[in-house]
Formats: sequence, structure tokens, C-alpha cells
Amino acid sequence: MKQSPIRWGVLATGRIAHQFVQDFAFVDGGVVAAVASRNLDSALAFAHQHGIARGYGDYQELFHDPQLDVIYIATPHSMHLQNGLDALRAGKAVLCEKPLTVNPAEALVLADAAAMTGGYLMEAMWTWFLPALRTALAWVEQGRIGAIRHIKADFGYPQLPFDAQRREYDAQLAGGCLLEMGIYPVALAWLFMRRDPTDIQVRAQFAPNGVEDDLSMLFSYPDCTATLATSFRCKLQNWAYIIGERGYIAIPDFWRASECRLFELDRQIDHFEDGRTSLGFNYEVDAVNADLRAGRSQSAVVSLTDSLAFQRHMAEVKRRFQA
Repeated sequence: MKQSPIRWGVLATGRIAHQFVQDFAFVDGGVVAAVASRNLDSALAFAHQHGIARGYGDYQELFHDPQLDVIYIATPHSMHLQNGLDALRAGKAVLCEKPLTVNPAEALVLADAAAMTGGYLMEAMWTWFLPALRTALAWVEQGRIGAIRHIKADFGYPQLPFDAQRREYDAQLAGGCLLEMGIYPVALAWLFMRRDPTDIQVRAQFAPNGVEDDLSMLFSYPDCTATLATSFRCKLQNWAYIIGERGYIAIPDFWRASECRLFELDRQIDHFEDGRTSLGFNYEVDAVNADLRAGRSQSAVVSLTDSLAFQRHMAEVKRRFQA
């Protein structure tokens, strides 16, 4: 018997929400049934564009829609805590866009709320669900590059000209390149190391309003070094390299990876490419749908332990450049 689709509500109508909903064309067993914005016209326009049945001009209407199973939160970073709490308390599962919250204390509050309500909560670290990242991780686990000695990853796109009112730079909305883009290389280091670094060094540059707009980070471990970077000032390479004693893995555009390459010295010995036509958000949607059908309260791929680690490491990076 065919199962009823998991019914999704989308909170906010910005760029990432459009991309997320677009990929439902590649999702089986899930449907976007409602969208909410603080501006009703914006919600209705979004709903019309994507063929969504209901558009709301009030967030609470979305949270309390009885025909929804899960809410995708795509609001600015500073709103994630309250939006997540409201959704969980309304009995909805939550997929919250990264970063889960703006600091570790808020993340713990949200995780505690999920535990108290018995609700599902996952940070939308969609990169971790991409087949190329899963393949690269499997190669490491199979010992194909030996013990990891270096990780190199960066993610940066110019967000110019500077505008203090723009969301990416707005200090009141937790702007800055660390939470916006730097979370990707920070999360990648955690994915492959699963350990806290023993030391973190940071070189930071700042926009005119004091928000960080370029970061170079060095995470040190007893037997490995992770060299990470993020920037609003320029386009970085946006590749990741996982380098071991016997070889290395190169992942082009790792944050949206569609391929990975395995090298032994200078010789490529393996290659994976997923051949997808989606943007890649469908993989995390499929995973959330499967979790909800199985009655799980969190993801086995991006757990709350993982999200708390991201927050812990980013807080330490902030402490270093704000000191």
C-alpha cells in the first residue's frame, strides 16, 4: 500500500527556500503543502510560483496548520531559536537551515525543547547527505588514503558591495561569514575527524560595521591539521581535500559536491560522480521523510551531537577573533 506523503511547511520565502522547494520535483513521498512569510503577498506569490496549496502571512498559522507534519525553517539565523521552539511546541517536526542557532547556549535550548516535546529536530546540513560526500567518507573508512594527516577546505563568495543592512552583514541578524559560509568547512572537518581540535588559530578581517568578512582558521589535532577558510571578500576555490598517508581525496565545490576523486600520489585511482539533475536538497528531504516514517526523533546522519559540535567550534573561532 502506498504511504501518504509527508506534508511540509516552509517558513520564509528567501533564496534558499526557493531552491529547497524546487528540489521537491525529485522527492518521492513528500509534498510542500504550505508556506508562510511575514508578508502575505510574498507568501502567496511563493505559493503560486511553486504550486503550493496554502500561503500564510503569519508564522503561527503555519506552525498550527493541522495538515502539516514538518516545518522547514529558512528564516535569518537570529530567528532560528524562536522559530524552532514555536514549531516544536506546536507538535511539528523541524528541519532548520544551518546554522541551527547562533551560539551553543541557544542550540542546547533547542535540543532540550526537542527532547521535552519528543519532537524531531535536525539541522539542514544538506552537504552531508550528498552521494559524493558519502562516497568520500566511505573511502576514508575503508582505509584507502590511510590515516588522515591534513584537511583543507574553504568556502567563499564575494558579497559586494558592502551594505550594513544586507542580511549577510547585518549584525542584528547574526551576520558575518562564519555562520553564513564558514560553517561548511567547520562541519567538514568534524565529519572526517569526529574530534574537537586541541587548538584553534584564527586570522580575521572585518567589514566596516565590525562583522567578520574573511576568516582563515587552523584547527590542530594531535595527528592532523585542518586548514579552513571562508570569505565575503572574494571567491575561494571551494574545494575540499582529505589528505592521508597513502593518498588523498579531492572534492570539487564540496558544499554542493557532485563528485569526488581519489588519488595515490599524483595518480587518480578512483572517481565518483552522481550525475544528478537536482540541486541536491532532495537527499536530505528523503532522509527526513524516512526518519519521520520510522518514528525517529533525530537524524543518524546529522545528529544534534554533530550540530552542537559545529556550534562549539564556531564559538571558539569567534572567541579567538573577538578577543
